[in-house]
Parts: sequence; C-alpha cells; structure tokens
Amino acid sequence: MRIRPVSTVTSAILGLSLPALLLAGPAAARPAAAVAPLNTIAIAHRGVPVEAPENTLASIDRAAGLGIEWVENDVQRTKDGVLIIMHDTSLARTTDVEQRFPRRAPWKVADFTLAEIRKLDAGSWFDRRFKGERVPTLSSYLRRVDHNRQKLLLEVKEPGLYPGIEKQLVTELSRAGWLDRRHVARRLVVQSFDANSLKAFHRLRPDVRTGFLGAPKAADLRSYAKFVDQINPNHKSVTADWVRAVHALKGPQGKRLTVSAWTVDDGRRAVALARLGVDGIISNAPHVVEEALDEEAGIIASMGGGGSL
Repeated sequence: MRIRPVSTVTSAILGLSLPALLLAGPAAARPAAAVAPLNTIAIAHRGVPVEAPENTLASIDRAAGLGIEWVENDVQRTKDGVLIIMHDTSLARTTDVEQRFPRRAPWKVADFTLAEIRKLDAGSWFDRRFKGERVPTLSSYLRRVDHNRQKLLLEVKEPGLYPGIEKQLVTELSRAGWLDRRHVARRLVVQSFDANSLKAFHRLRPDVRTGFLGAPKAADLRSYAKFVDQINPNHKSVTADWVRAVHALKGPQGKRLTVSAWTVDDGRRAVALARLGVDGIISNAPHVVEEALDEEAGIIASMGGGGSL
C-alpha cells in the first residue's frame, strides 16, 4: 500500500464521503479530529486483470508497477500433483487449451499434467501483446511475488477436488521460504470458500493467518474466529453493523478479525466500503481503488482527521 498523500478537496468527493457534514450546515463546525481516518488497503485481484491476463506473472508485475503491495491468486493442482496458479477449474477460458487439445473437453486442470499445461498460451486470449505468457506454477509465482516485494492473499481453489492440498501447500510454502517469521507475520494470508479446508490448514500451521470467503451471519462469527483471522465477503453483503460484529471478535492470532470485500472496481463504492470500516478491498482495478482511497484520505487529513494510513 502506498503512503496516501493529502489531496485537493473536490466537491464531488466531499459530496460522496462527508454528506452528514454538508447537510448539517453550521452545526457541522465540530472539532476536525472527529473525522475518523481511513485504514483500508487495495488488493490486486488475480493481479491487475483489467490491464494484463489474470493470475499470470505479467499481471502481478503490473500490480507492482502501479505500487500495489497486496496481490491475490488462486491455487489448484495438476494431474501429476503440481500446484499451479489458475482461477477456473477448467483451462478453457484463460488459455488456448481448446486449440491445442481439442479432444480433451471439458479441459479440467486436474486432467492435465504440468508438461501439457506448460505448452499453453495464457496471454493471447487477453491481448496479443501477451502472447506466450504461461500458466505459472505456485513456486515460480512465489518467487516473483518475493522479487516484487509484494504480499500475498492466496486462495485455495475448490480444495474438495484436490484431497490433501492443504498439506502440500504447507510444504510448497515452506520450500519457497514463505513460512519464516517475516512472511508469516506480515506478508501472507491463506483464504478459501471452504471452511473445512481452512480448518485443516490452520491445524497444520496455526501461525499463518487465514481468511474465510463469505459473509456468515453475525451470530455465527464466533465459531469462525476459532480458525480464521479474516472474514472476506462479497461487497454486496457488507453493512456497517456486520463489520462491527466482525471487528468485535479476535481470531486465533489474538488480533481483531478483519474484513476484505470483493470484487470492487469502482472508486465510489470503494470509498463507501472504507467508510463502513472495511479493512481491504479486493479489486480487478486496484489502482482505481487506491486512487479513490488516496483522495478520500487526503480529504480527511485536510480536515484534521488523520494523515497517511
């Protein structure tokens, strides 16, 4: 996350972010410190897929070039047991697998070996400038994230299709140096839609932060707090009361649960979520979100409510 500069106050942003102050008239002349600072980060969803093919090294390099510190990815397993970076359980949407292997429908990741997947073009479908971009292995992806000095929100995708993937993931992260104190404390979160998978991973490495993808009812949050440190919902599910309920609990690391909402590409919506207390915003256009958050933070700072995050 970049340090957020003080920005020029614009009427459009003021109209969005501080409506109560504008409507209150003279009564709004309260101490500037009453305006709370934002503490929300932008997270690059599969890299920057509005500018580069998703879940590729090119995509996270683009995020690095834009100054986006946190990147999100998806992990699955090949037929011969190698962990790769891929969102869909089928290779069809984001590679040329249908042309290279026309008789292998429905082109499931788990039906192809690494050697076969390495033959695929994972960039041309997006733009011919990315012709020859490959599907990365998890190990190569981790090296690049480290090289870029980025942080990683790693999603275990459809773990039910890959029995034992949690243990394999621990082995792979350890081999790549991602389970040392520095990475575990500040640079890594493992998330999934599958609560049982997260429980299994947490049993193996209780020191690694984990995140549940979804929006459990407030009454159920306490049970999740036993094995996750984040609750990461669809942004449409977020309300101020729900965020407060999440923040009221501590996770297994003894720290307050946090919320990262997905998938938000609109700056106005990002600011609205930040004002609700959301800690992170997962976005296909993280630079757009970051710019909007920078602007909002600058407005707050100009009113005396806080500076950089």
